[in-house]
Amino acid sequence: MATLWRRRLARFFTHLLLIAFLLFVLTPQWPAFGDKAYQLHTIIGQRHFDFLVWEINAFLAKTESVLTSGHSYLGQQTRKQAVLDYLDLIRSAQQLEAQINNAYVNPEIADPGIASRDLQTELAQKRRALRQLQPIAEAIIQDQVESILIEEGFDVLGHAWPPVMMHMTPLPSLLVVSPRDRIERVHGFSLEHGLSTPAMEAMETAIFDTLNQSALVVPIGGMGTYPAMIMEGANVNWLLEVTAHEWSHHWLGLYPLGLNYGDPRLRIINETVASLVDREIADLVIARYYPEFLLPPPVAELPPAPVTESEVVDAPPPFDFRTEMEETRIIVDELLAEGKIEQAEAYMEAQRRFFVANGHAIRKLNQAYFAFYGAYAAEPGATGADPIGPMLRQIRAGSATLRIFMERVAPISSYADLEALHQRVTAAK
Repeated sequence: MATLWRRRLARFFTHLLLIAFLLFVLTPQWPAFGDKAYQLHTIIGQRHFDFLVWEINAFLAKTESVLTSGHSYLGQQTRKQAVLDYLDLIRSAQQLEAQINNAYVNPEIADPGIASRDLQTELAQKRRALRQLQPIAEAIIQDQVESILIEEGFDVLGHAWPPVMMHMTPLPSLLVVSPRDRIERVHGFSLEHGLSTPAMEAMETAIFDTLNQSALVVPIGGMGTYPAMIMEGANVNWLLEVTAHEWSHHWLGLYPLGLNYGDPRLRIINETVASLVDREIADLVIARYYPEFLLPPPVAELPPAPVTESEVVDAPPPFDFRTEMEETRIIVDELLAEGKIEQAEAYMEAQRRFFVANGHAIRKLNQAYFAFYGAYAAEPGATGADPIGPMLRQIRAGSATLRIFMERVAPISSYADLEALHQRVTAAK
């Protein structure tokens, strides 16, 4: 018996030594402390967003909605009212949350918990009602967007493909990292929801001091997971835009433009295409199901009235955010191209204060800011002089339908492909 136990112990230690040897040979002896990605993960720590948990919960919610599918038996007016009631509840809940927050901010309130007790009770009731209405409201929104997509030719066997799937939820923040000597998103990390401003600042400063890179934590309105993450909001126009935007990413994900999303230039093309598509689809859904929320067309500009010389001197021109931001980006690009990094950063800080003074609360304006917001080139602004937005708008104008436009841009796998497509479309006009 003792011999048998000795043999088992010897086999156990033999296996243990073999595992230790393989670990020693097949893995690095020390962490790659000099690797920037490793250092970034160290700075972020435990603040990463848990996508696995979110996906499981989202799919459980969607499965329950599909199995019940009570909305299918509702009339169109009842379905519309269900969505509007849900959005009104969101608006009320957000107002209550703001009032509760103010109670804790106000130094004159000695016990904010007691002062806001009734508000918190009311908020809990509204949150319970929201949980009951959310599956129905989301299913109706999905069906309404799908109906327009089918009419636009994005269907397979009578159903939109990929299926429209969204879930309203608290969203993660996004940490964007760019080199200081150029504007380019080289890293992006999803962070847990509800990160405090001091925590954001500390993370951005650590990346700047440790890695000599520009960083910014930005809020997002949606994310192209499946189902798509959509931020909780009470505006039906915005909700439909974001739903269509994320569906566009799902559709493009089956083609080179979506499969190569990690490429910085292709990311800008991808996001700009989605921004062009979302407005068209959302406008069509609004016109069909929520016509009272249809935004009026832009008013044609009237010729300016003659002004006196004193009026020209005394009255400053109205502040135009997009124009000012576009000019800011152009100047920053020029300074960085000349190697004047610190001068560019000082200029961005001066411009940030200028924007704040004109009512735009930008917390930090740096290379990472432009690396993120410059990816949305559907309209002039943070993209500066980048020609991607104008080229895609011209390609859309030269495409008879939205489906044709999407089929034209889907195979793009390089910036050169976009230039060639733009040349073909504009030459054919």
